[in-house]
Amino acid sequence: MTRAELCIPRTLAHEGGYVNHPNDPGGATNKGITIGTYRAYIDPKGSVADLKALTEAQAVKVYKAEYWDKVKGDDLPAGVDYAVFDFAVNSGPSRAATYLQEIVGAAPDGKIGPMTIAAVKAMDAAWIVNQLCNDRMAFLRRLSTFATFGKGWTRRVSDVRAAALLDATAPLTAPTAPPVASDDDKAAEARLIALVDAMRLLIDQHDPRV
Repeated sequence: MTRAELCIPRTLAHEGGYVNHPNDPGGATNKGITIGTYRAYIDPKGSVADLKALTEAQAVKVYKAEYWDKVKGDDLPAGVDYAVFDFAVNSGPSRAATYLQEIVGAAPDGKIGPMTIAAVKAMDAAWIVNQLCNDRMAFLRRLSTFATFGKGWTRRVSDVRAAALLDATAPLTAPTAPPVASDDDKAAEARLIALVDAMRLLIDQHDPRV
């Protein structure tokens, strides 16, 4: 199993179904995906009704392309990859990348490249995870919507921190499996969907925005 196949279901399990909360500046979302992102990756002419009908397979496709790949998840150390990726889904890839860069002393341009990756790998992964989660919570607390969504965000970041630290400190085992070949995409998506369902059984979703 690749790291993307492990981390994407974790984050999807934290995202609720369709919601259009009046206090959410992002507007209508389903599984954490906005109508704008849906149109960018699934259907340029997609409607809110189409967004409501978003499938798990479509969500996996969006998460991989819009968030995991943009923060170079495959190139980051275990634990750091998940902490940055979940931050990206919740608050945008550029912001997550910038916060990571500031922590490791790389130029904060919001785009993770070879220099940032090298700086990350030169530091302790668990320390980076803790610092990133601390900074993420500080950012969230400054938002005007924290009173509305803060409880769910706090629980989410706590869960991400715990899982990412376990990843960062886990002993090395067998090498990570290579990426799934393109002709096996449907099988890979099926595995991810099954993992999402399993993860959702472990998370108490009081807030649809969690």
